[in-house]
Amino acid sequence: MSAVAPSGRAPFDAAVTGIGMVTAAGVGTAATWEAVKEAAATAAREVPELAGMPVSFACTVPDFDAAAHVGRRKAWRLDRSNQLAVAAAAEAVADSGLDPSDWDGARVGVVLGCGLGGATSWEKQYDALRDGGPAAVSATLIPMLVPNMSSGYVAMEIGARGPNLVTATACASGTTAVGTARELLRSGVCDVVVTGGTESCVVPSISTGFSQMGALSGRREDITGASRPFDVDRDGFVLAEGAAVLVLERQADAEARKAGIRARVSGYGASADAYNATAPDPEGSGAELALRAALADADLAPRDIRHVNAHGTSTPLNDRMESRLIRRVLGDRPSVTSVKGVLGHSLGAAGAIEAAVTVLSVEHAYVPPTANLDSQDPEIGLDVVAKEGREAPAGPAVSNSFGFGGQNAVLVFTAA
Repeated sequence: MSAVAPSGRAPFDAAVTGIGMVTAAGVGTAATWEAVKEAAATAAREVPELAGMPVSFACTVPDFDAAAHVGRRKAWRLDRSNQLAVAAAAEAVADSGLDPSDWDGARVGVVLGCGLGGATSWEKQYDALRDGGPAAVSATLIPMLVPNMSSGYVAMEIGARGPNLVTATACASGTTAVGTARELLRSGVCDVVVTGGTESCVVPSISTGFSQMGALSGRREDITGASRPFDVDRDGFVLAEGAAVLVLERQADAEARKAGIRARVSGYGASADAYNATAPDPEGSGAELALRAALADADLAPRDIRHVNAHGTSTPLNDRMESRLIRRVLGDRPSVTSVKGVLGHSLGAAGAIEAAVTVLSVEHAYVPPTANLDSQDPEIGLDVVAKEGREAPAGPAVSNSFGFGGQNAVLVFTAA
């Protein structure tokens, strides 16, 4: 790499030293990685709370015991999105080998992405207000629903007293958080940043809102085949919940303590479409700004990218736009996958989950397949990995995220 990247700044690598995940595949990074590698079907389930709604299935975290992960006395005070974040952060910090009792908490930051905040608590407490009046509403409603509490609770658990914030860029929130965390390291403000994203909004109002927009898959008779990114028969995404957290450190610091570096965050770019509130720019011109900025930040050329972890929502508009973007900037060389075929779309957490999977792909030189891709849409024109995973150098790799409001964010990962 050159001393100064085309972006005008010196290249900077943030070492990923820890990963934690809680997804529809299960609790823990290993469960998610194995499910994504197998890519047998969408991890969708009928959700009792969605009974009678236009779409009654979603990708929810199975067998999550909040009391076991955050403590029985704390669990009832935390929205489910916060519980998932705390559980993922605990795994990530343990995986990093760092000991919160030994670090300087003032030099440790927390940056998480979240699109909707405590939607589960909000809806539950609204029902309480409607049915039982003001006296039935919990005094903890506000701290349960405000989006920043996910990073706040994680900081309380690990004694992180540095910058603490939540990014809200819709379905790009988790990716924006990781990019922001890297900047805190680059600027020298922090020595360690715990970053990622969380979301839990599988509730009637949110599900119905997306359904009314025509965004959700309507495959009621085939819910395990409902999320099918890049497939000619895709008809919408499957709503999901989950969380993923990465521990980032400066490369030199991680090497000095002989940490296991799983991969490096080497580039980040962000942009806006300035086009439409919910639909992406059909040509992806706004997203192209983010992708090219991330490549410049990493001091890499388009031909250097070997793999793309796509936003790949399984919606007709997104998949078509993203394929045009990838072909135009990166060509048809990189392998492409979308984990939403297995895990569904967890909105503000999606970018963080996909960043974690991209780290694992780079680390293990393995590209997992896209689930339910039976017949690739001829308009896609990409090397989308399907049916079976591929053992091949997976880095450098990019992870794309796009969201309502024309939000675009892209990360570049390289091997340790």
